[in-house]
Amino acid sequence: MNTSLTNAARLFGAGLRALLVLTVVTGIVYPLVVTGVAQGLFPGKANGSEVTAGDGRVVGSSLIGQAYDLPLKDGQETPEPDLRWFQGRPQNGLGTNTVNTRYDLILSGATNRAADNPELLQWVKDAKAAVVKDNSVPGHPVRPEDVPADAVTSSGSSLDPHISPEYADLQVRRVAERNGLPVARVQRLVDTHTIPRTLGFIGEPRVNVLELNIALEDLKGGTAAH
Repeated sequence: MNTSLTNAARLFGAGLRALLVLTVVTGIVYPLVVTGVAQGLFPGKANGSEVTAGDGRVVGSSLIGQAYDLPLKDGQETPEPDLRWFQGRPQNGLGTNTVNTRYDLILSGATNRAADNPELLQWVKDAKAAVVKDNSVPGHPVRPEDVPADAVTSSGSSLDPHISPEYADLQVRRVAERNGLPVARVQRLVDTHTIPRTLGFIGEPRVNVLELNIALEDLKGGTAAH
């Protein structure tokens, strides 16, 4: 009996020491080392890929999309898009076909509806009609066949911060007209903010909507100053 108790106590002590050592190594030392390396080598990414406006304010993350809407009116449940700005993939206003209508991280996910689901098809039709209506300007109507897929469908995560260059190009005239800017200057913003394929062959060209709208705000301020 004494031998059994001694062995049990010895095993318990060894297990407790192992638990304490692993707790210190994996719960304290390792996180501190990883955090220190990340802050030293990749501070921007380690801090959430924050994006700052011209005045130095942090206005979002380059990894998470956000809505550009007008304030809610009395009795209104869904805000309308603020058409002075470039809009991202469908959330509110330009067709809601996602479980996440406000870029809430906790609601990240897709609808999981099949491509022939009647409700999904109606969402896409409504989104396309909204894109055509909102982006048509006098003398330059938008045709339904000109609307790219990412303008009428949400991403798998519903948090995509990017749009295709085609969707950004489609919005140029509307943004220029709403802000009283030359079309050519707004188009130049899109061109300079178009990100090519990673390493030249991975993924597709894309435009970060937040960074594009920050550049647009800077352009508006510069134009006003002149």
